[in-house]
Amino acid sequence: MAKEEGSSVEVRQRKKHKTSGSQEARAQKTRSPAVSERLSKYLSFQRFAKVLIGCIAAVVSGVMHVFYLSAYHERKFWFSNRQELEREITFQGDSAIYYSYYKDMLKAPTFERGVYELTHNNKTVSLRTINAVQQLSLYPELIASVLYRATGSHEMIEPVYFYIGIVFGLQGIYVTALFVTSWLMSGTWLAGMLTVAWFLINRVDTTRIEYSIPLRENWALPYFACQVAALTGYLKRNLNTYAERFCYLLMSASTYTFMMVWEYSHYVLFLQAVSLLLLDVFSEEQSDKIYEVYKIYIFSLFLGYLLQFENPALLVSPLLSLVGALMLIKCLQLNGKKGTFVSKVIKVFKFYLVCTLPLTLNLIMKTFVPHKENEHVLKFLEVKFGLNVTKNFTLNWLLCQESLQAPSQDFFLRLTQSSLLPFYILVLIICLLSMTQVIFRRMNGKSQKEIVTLEDGRIGERPEIIYHVFHTLILGSLAMLMEGLKFLWTPYVCMLAAFGVCSPELWMTLLKWLRLRTVHPILLALILSMAVPTIIGLSLWKEFFPRLITELTELQEFYDPDTVELMTWIKRQAPVAAVFAGSPQLMGVIKLCTGWMVTSLPLYSDDDLLKRNENIYQIYSKRSAEDIYKILTSYKANYLIVEDAICNEMGTMRGCRVKDLLDVANGHVLCEEDNKLTFSKYGRFCHEVKINYSPYVNYFTRVYWNRSYFVYKVNTVISFQS
Repeated sequence: MAKEEGSSVEVRQRKKHKTSGSQEARAQKTRSPAVSERLSKYLSFQRFAKVLIGCIAAVVSGVMHVFYLSAYHERKFWFSNRQELEREITFQGDSAIYYSYYKDMLKAPTFERGVYELTHNNKTVSLRTINAVQQLSLYPELIASVLYRATGSHEMIEPVYFYIGIVFGLQGIYVTALFVTSWLMSGTWLAGMLTVAWFLINRVDTTRIEYSIPLRENWALPYFACQVAALTGYLKRNLNTYAERFCYLLMSASTYTFMMVWEYSHYVLFLQAVSLLLLDVFSEEQSDKIYEVYKIYIFSLFLGYLLQFENPALLVSPLLSLVGALMLIKCLQLNGKKGTFVSKVIKVFKFYLVCTLPLTLNLIMKTFVPHKENEHVLKFLEVKFGLNVTKNFTLNWLLCQESLQAPSQDFFLRLTQSSLLPFYILVLIICLLSMTQVIFRRMNGKSQKEIVTLEDGRIGERPEIIYHVFHTLILGSLAMLMEGLKFLWTPYVCMLAAFGVCSPELWMTLLKWLRLRTVHPILLALILSMAVPTIIGLSLWKEFFPRLITELTELQEFYDPDTVELMTWIKRQAPVAAVFAGSPQLMGVIKLCTGWMVTSLPLYSDDDLLKRNENIYQIYSKRSAEDIYKILTSYKANYLIVEDAICNEMGTMRGCRVKDLLDVANGHVLCEEDNKLTFSKYGRFCHEVKINYSPYVNYFTRVYWNRSYFVYKVNTVISFQS
């Protein structure tokens, strides 16, 4: 009995232990959802705080960049202490033309009347009525004038400050977009801060805003940067529906706006389309997204064609031919079972179509669509790449422009001194090697992972990284040929280099190759992604921050009294109906400062204006007074302005002076081995006309001169008395 009682007690005790254990398990189960809920809330809050801080940093970076540009512009030109005429003279060349039409819009009684006068403009170029909105892409000036009127800003701010403020504001958006792009690629807003720092330090090579504010690229590139940021987010894997839709809408709006404000935008988008095509070949799972981007291109092209007064350049653009061909190939549904002979034949046929169909479509479009806009571009490229030789003045003059020359050694030296170029090359090499590794893995039959983790160390599998690598290689190759394209490429360099040094995934990719065993690679990658950018930032702060402060504290002055005197004389002495002839750059300033009609403009997308420029430049050639007189009177010119800087130009590049190019075009120079001057019985016109002897005084009468300019009245009644 005692034993039975003892055993029963033991059984009861065991039951108690069992029930208590089950109660603890239930308690843990009830506690685990609460703990996981707290953990998820903490992670959500941490993610929200990270995004919030990054957004604030991006906005602050953009705003600070705007303030810097405004302060630097004021110090450089002493803008607020100058008269209106002196301010306007700071706009040179084609920039002066753009701002002059903004002034014309503000002078018009109504917006509708102003638009009509611009689209039927006969007060700018003699003997021509031009659609200035179409030929010069004046949509930014139209929008700026509308905003100036609608906001009542005329009571608070002068038109020139409002105009400059809009352009500087767009530059702030530009910097913010680069910040966001680097942030999206690296996962940390520290990369955005480093991008902005490199962009500002290398601003001589990243933007032309300091030298020419109204340039079309200064209006357009901020929208392109927004488009690239949206495209980067759109190409990311595992993107939620709302984020994908937002990126798509932002990409659509920025693509169309970019195309509307810059006449060469479709060429830039063509390079981007080629990069997306290479991404499609490299990463097939992004094919549907890429073709959605192609649809945006086509929609923007046709809408731009309609709103740009049926601009034929958009219909014959290589962008439309390439995208249209790729969409047609997509519609053919050429697919086959992988690994079979049929699928291999189909791939070869697809490759053949991709290479030939765009060219065929472009030839068809050029056959049926009358166009002239792209001819001078093709001729220039032929001469640039040595496919043709020409004596044409315009083509040779364009080839001599610094922006169309190969970049100088100073350019690479500046990028190296700021440590930008070395880190860019490092990041680019790692990404390219990782992409090559992915190709070999695919050739061996290994499939790509849907989700690439940090531990994998495969940065070359991310589609947005692949796209950016292809894009920067294409832009960089072109920038090596023409220095002007560095303003497209160098911001890309800043963004890609900053992404790389701040990305733990990139460092993990490198460490996986090195196979370090002493330190855990993930920990070391995280440390490097924080330490390297911090060291770079501190070194940039120590070396370049004092220079930036010095630039803002030093007072500079734009001093050009000769041009001010010339403009003042024209406004006071010349008749309102007078027509002036001279170099295109000076004609742009005259149109802005005086409003008088001119014979030519500094525009290089119109064949008639290019021919006019060449004819007017003959005043610096070895032509007779009678020839020059006939040229000027054919354009109804009343006054001729000879610039001493062009007539006595001492060019640094051999054969690139205006007078040298004219001698070649006119056959006054033999381009042979001895390169001797041929016989010309006339002296150089710009020299001879200053001497005031017959027959020059019979055709021209000097009415004004200073140290830089000589103004001659074109005589209507010719006297041949010696």
